[in-house]
Amino acid sequence: MIRMTLALMIAALPAVADEIWVSNEKDDTVSVIDIETLEVIQTYPTGERPRGITFSKDFSRLYICASDSDTVQVMDPNTGEILFDLPSGEDPEQFVLHPDDRHLYIANEDDAITTVVDTETRKVVAQIDVGIEPEGMAVSPDGKIAITTSETTNMAHWIDTSTQELFANTLVDSRPRHAEFAKDGTELWVSSEIGGTITVFNVADQSEIAKIDFNVTGVHPDRVQPVGFEFTNGDTYAFVALGPSNHVAVVNAQTYEVEDYVLVGRRVWHMDFNADKSQLFTTNGVSGDVTVIDVASRKPIKTIKVGRFPWGAAFRPTD
Repeated sequence: MIRMTLALMIAALPAVADEIWVSNEKDDTVSVIDIETLEVIQTYPTGERPRGITFSKDFSRLYICASDSDTVQVMDPNTGEILFDLPSGEDPEQFVLHPDDRHLYIANEDDAITTVVDTETRKVVAQIDVGIEPEGMAVSPDGKIAITTSETTNMAHWIDTSTQELFANTLVDSRPRHAEFAKDGTELWVSSEIGGTITVFNVADQSEIAKIDFNVTGVHPDRVQPVGFEFTNGDTYAFVALGPSNHVAVVNAQTYEVEDYVLVGRRVWHMDFNADKSQLFTTNGVSGDVTVIDVASRKPIKTIKVGRFPWGAAFRPTD
């Protein structure tokens, strides 16, 4: 009888769904979206102007670029408590966590440097001179290469993580904003916001493989501004946020051809997938919401209101 009652009590407990976390740069908050209900379930205060966000490998810590507070904050996602701040250099905007789950590579927009922080000792271990207005950050799957993109210099800077020194600089189109490694680290993709393109590089020799252009019907080319992007399973497709065009492009990552455009909210900025990558969540800054896209049909299925000017997005499993 006791066992049956216990079983019924367990069965009656609400299922815990995975989450999408969103930084709201004008509200100084992060919103938590329940992936099962597609509703905001929590909002937590942060430092000033939160932008880049990412989780530790075990999802026990959320790292937040609090840009106007000149710090990276570390939050307990179970409670929303800020545990401590990390030194970050001035105006941290984007960062990337090294595969060792310990070192953060941070783009410092105002200082033209990339700062490397040890999250365990909470100390800066390196500061690397890069181009003017660094923004995008990426690290290769094997952890050997970090990338910083500089908006004004129009370059991708290649960093040897064993020496924390630059070993190459490659030109891209105007105002690069985001970078991602693809295909087991053999390719590097860099978006150029004002240039309106994505440049694809061969990582082995930093040579250019392809240049991807975008053309949204009925939208002036000046408003087609690629920013953040993410790859589907197997790096088959890339979904690319096109800023004030209010569309996401679907790019065949094998042919580098644009296959489709999806209408979302106003000024789409960044995005992340759910666990099986069947749904994509985009942050739409001007409209203050998140669009949920069904990946298979390439159709928007819901709009979720969050805070003012949502910027970054990060997936968190809860089981």
